[in-house]
Amino acid sequence: MMPAAAESLRPSPGEERIRVVVCDDSAVIRGLLVRLLSADPALAVVGTAANGRDALALQARERPDVVVLDIEMPVMDGLAALPDLLRADPAVQVVMASTLTTRGADVTLKALRLGAADYVPKPTAVGGIAAGEGFRRELVEKVKALGRLALRRRRRAPASPPPRPAPPLRAAPRAIAPELVAIGASTGGPQALFQVMKALGGGFRLPVLITQHMPATFLPILAEHITRLGGLPCAEAKEGERIVPGRAYLAPGDRHLTVAGDRHAPLVALSSAPPENFCRPAVDPMLRSAAAVLGGRVLAVILTGMGHDGLAGSRAVVEAGGTVIAQDEASAVVWGMPGAVVQAGLAAAVAPIEEVAPQILAFTRAGGAPA
Repeated sequence: MMPAAAESLRPSPGEERIRVVVCDDSAVIRGLLVRLLSADPALAVVGTAANGRDALALQARERPDVVVLDIEMPVMDGLAALPDLLRADPAVQVVMASTLTTRGADVTLKALRLGAADYVPKPTAVGGIAAGEGFRRELVEKVKALGRLALRRRRRAPASPPPRPAPPLRAAPRAIAPELVAIGASTGGPQALFQVMKALGGGFRLPVLITQHMPATFLPILAEHITRLGGLPCAEAKEGERIVPGRAYLAPGDRHLTVAGDRHAPLVALSSAPPENFCRPAVDPMLRSAAAVLGGRVLAVILTGMGHDGLAGSRAVVEAGGTVIAQDEASAVVWGMPGAVVQAGLAAAVAPIEEVAPQILAFTRAGGAPA
């Protein structure tokens, strides 16, 4: 009989489901996560583990598509187990279960830089407060989205599939050079942001505004991690500060990041206006305000994320004469946000994540010197 620390939970035969392993040193938390995940018919929890070593053993036996991995555990913690999980199966998607603390945020973002796909807030065992509907929805939606990504990667045949019809692309305006880049992201966004900002490099000459859907505790740590990549210095945006070239401004927790002032002296304006698309900060207010102040001199970039935040803002950018780049479906964890922009015919380019920074640089050069 298998020990409780690495318990096998094989699904009954039937339609293929997303296979999940839950790893947490708390039996209460393991039970809670298993209960929430198992309630969705698309998911099959195939095992639980109390530490990273047991999770690796389960991975070898069960070949899960997704591992929900705690950070602090005895024997082998999540950060130590993560590289071994990814080496053993490059297709597996690892979701870090993180506490909403500064230390939890720092370790989680380190894990994302090391290859973890995303994170969920670690539920508390007290009264099941954190296991409410919002937490359940976030957990299940992220695990399902990442599980589908893992299954797509496993099913790739050596022969290329028939090409999909090309998405409708909007001709990019060439007469006006961008003077500001505005990036929006949600699920899977931190990894994508790390890749884009590192590739842009420290010599990038435009200001960059970033709205990432994320708990307030995580955002200053995210800014620090972006700065450490060696690209633009990044910090949470502050009310009234001047938006200047060569810096990145991150929307702070629970405030919309918007642009005020005028084209020659754009300023940060933080807003406590109601959430949009169930989010605050949201991408749409950032893009709308940037287009209102800078007109066609805005280059919007929509990265991976659920929902359609960024669609209305991208439309405002395009109507003002600006340009939109969207991440492609194959490289996005969830193609909701970029897909909405592409299907609306607003994107001038659709690129895999490794090509997003080169596309930004290309559009910046294509416009010539700012007017």
